[in-house]
Amino acid sequence: MKLHDLVPNLGSKKNRKRVGRGISAGQGKTAGRGTKGEGSRSGSGGKIYRQGGNLPFFRRLPFMRGQGFTPRDQVTFNEVNLDQLAESFKADAEVTPEALEKAHLLRDPRNPTVILGRGEMNVGLKIRVHRVSASAKAKIEKAGGSIELIG
Repeated sequence: MKLHDLVPNLGSKKNRKRVGRGISAGQGKTAGRGTKGEGSRSGSGGKIYRQGGNLPFFRRLPFMRGQGFTPRDQVTFNEVNLDQLAESFKADAEVTPEALEKAHLLRDPRNPTVILGRGEMNVGLKIRVHRVSASAKAKIEKAGGSIELIG
């Protein structure tokens, strides 16, 4: 067998339809495009958002627009409130991000932790976290606890 003997299998290749070559070919004159209208013209239908007078698809979608962007250096904190600390830790316990994670109080342990001032504090705790709100700081110190901020 030589290269010039190779032929494709019978029926695997089909000649393309030659449209617009006379009435006897069956696809003459309008070449299967119908008469008039956008689809009958050459070069039509290339505009991605054009929908022939309908409201374009991308304007029908209910997205919020004009809301700006999310800053790249925005920090998401794990928020823990004083009432959660009071029920999870005993007096003089050391509260660190690791201890809070063990107590299942953190949403995402990779993020820094902030203590917020909701609830009351009646036990003194040694707290080491990344940030503490002013009201939480006042309540913790009033209860006899101490605060150390992690860099």
